[in-house]
Amino acid sequence: MEATTLKKDYKERIVPALMKEFSYSSVMQVPVLNKIVLNQGLGIATADKKIIDTAVVEMTTITGQKAIATYSKKDISNFKLRKKMPIGVCVTLRNEKMYEFLERLVRVALPRIRDFKGIESKLDGRGNYTMGIDEQIIFPEINIDGINKLLGMNITFVTSAKTDAEGFALLREFGLPFKKN
Repeated sequence: MEATTLKKDYKERIVPALMKEFSYSSVMQVPVLNKIVLNQGLGIATADKKIIDTAVVEMTTITGQKAIATYSKKDISNFKLRKKMPIGVCVTLRNEKMYEFLERLVRVALPRIRDFKGIESKLDGRGNYTMGIDEQIIFPEINIDGINKLLGMNITFVTSAKTDAEGFALLREFGLPFKKN
């Protein structure tokens, strides 16, 4: 299944379902998935600079888009942190790459998590959702033999929804496996 099929599925199935559920008067009121942001905070990178390089390569492999290193904004002596030191890796996905990543996440990566019972259904109050992943090895693009450290990441789904109910309904229709309450 290609990313364009997920986009087509949004137009053909998800939009009518959400219009019916929330009784919108126009198609333009239906919330849209704007972007997916993947973020890895690597505080351990202050000790070993190579961790950032491997994280950039892994994140680029997972998403199919070049990852960038994020840098500290100020000095914090307790964490042995200096200004402009690399402390993380970030990727923002939009359009085709976003739909392609969402497809792989829902269909391939999440089912590979051990003892998976669904993801938490707590949104941020504005219709956006952030989930944490403990290990990058759930993605099939990552070669397990080449891993020297298991790293987690946050995945944020940014929607145009005004409320959590609308955002939840949109992400549920896209196939995110939320836990049953």
